[in-house]
Amino acid sequence: MTAPRPLGLLLISGGHERAHYALVLATGAAAVGREVTLFATNAGCRLLLADAPLVGDAREDALAAAGVAGIATLLDAARELGVRVIACDAGLRAEGLERAALAPGVEVAGVVTFLAAVGDGQVITL
Repeated sequence: MTAPRPLGLLLISGGHERAHYALVLATGAAAVGREVTLFATNAGCRLLLADAPLVGDAREDALAAAGVAGIATLLDAARELGVRVIACDAGLRAEGLERAALAPGVEVAGVVTFLAAVGDGQVITL
């Protein structure tokens, strides 16, 4: 049996829906044994901030009421499942964000690192 192809998720949006679903895809793919790299750039980098601005979003309460895992739960699961999380160096600068503001464990690198991690795998843009 051949190993599943790596999955690269490119998060370019800072919106709750796309950030949430990037994490749903990342954790789901990692749970079934795929190597996953989440690469956030521009506004998508906000998902990776230590103060987690999307966690307090009102939509998180609606998800919890519906029995759906929210962003904080999914971020924890992504770490536990070994999802590689990268904030784009240029994206951080474009958004005026500091490296020091990122959550622990988030790498800072460029698009070449992301593409090398994914190799001939699948890339999904959110």
